[in-house]
Amino acid sequence: MKWQGRERSSNIEDRRGQGGGLGGNMGGLGGGRIPIPMGRAGGGGLGIVGIIVVLGVLWFMGVNPLDVLLGNGGGTTTSQTQQWSPPASNANQDDLANFVGVVVKDTENLWGDVFKQNNMTYQPPKVVLFSNATQSACGVAQSASGPFYCPNDKKVYIDLAFYDQLRQQFGAPGDFAQAYVIAHEIGHAVQDQTGVLPEFNQRRATMSQEEQNAYSVRVELQADCYAGVWANYANRENYLEQGDVEEAINAANAIGDDTLTRGQVSSRNFTHGTSAQRMAWLKKGMQTGDVSQCDTFKGAI
Repeated sequence: MKWQGRERSSNIEDRRGQGGGLGGNMGGLGGGRIPIPMGRAGGGGLGIVGIIVVLGVLWFMGVNPLDVLLGNGGGTTTSQTQQWSPPASNANQDDLANFVGVVVKDTENLWGDVFKQNNMTYQPPKVVLFSNATQSACGVAQSASGPFYCPNDKKVYIDLAFYDQLRQQFGAPGDFAQAYVIAHEIGHAVQDQTGVLPEFNQRRATMSQEEQNAYSVRVELQADCYAGVWANYANRENYLEQGDVEEAINAANAIGDDTLTRGQVSSRNFTHGTSAQRMAWLKKGMQTGDVSQCDTFKGAI
């Protein structure tokens, strides 16, 4: 992606090196964080057999395993996120911070225009860069949580060390894969302002857990489609380079619920969508560049 030398957003809050509180609970979609799923937290080596055993114990305790695997708080269920110690900030992370600023600025340009066309005013969210842990209005943000949007304070949180994990553990390298992650979380901020998230929070009180999961999938797939709309914008602006589109699609494939759980969890417990679904909706946004094509709440997904 062509990003060097371009304008950065002023809505970047850099808390790297400031430390932060540890522990704490974070809610699910109901007023809590809305994350990109990360798979299992930490750099440890449980292995697939160990993971399956842990999942079985969680089911016995009445905890949705995906709430742990994907970093969800599971609505009213409280859970402790395992802390992961990322590498110290370095020059590469400083470049990443600049990169994030450029991508965020691009999203501001896109969504500012889209909202204006619909007689609305886009309120760009702050994007908080942190290392290890920091406090958010949705609880303590930790490295192991992955990037997320917190509707309580209208901010996106990301530890740049996540990109090492995206590349090394998930096999999704490339700067446009990193841009997709940002654009997806910004997509949640868009949903917050268009009423999608508030409506979900209102309706979830009358939903069963399975219904909440199914609705959550549609929310996440729409954010993927919105990320695709941003990618279409970046292409029109001639910011893309060869291989960028493939990098984003590969990342969407790597973080599908079925891929992350290796088929060990029933689809009724999915909260973000399968790899095929995530790739399909990302591609739809990329190909059309039309937000009206991102209605994941009608018909089959």
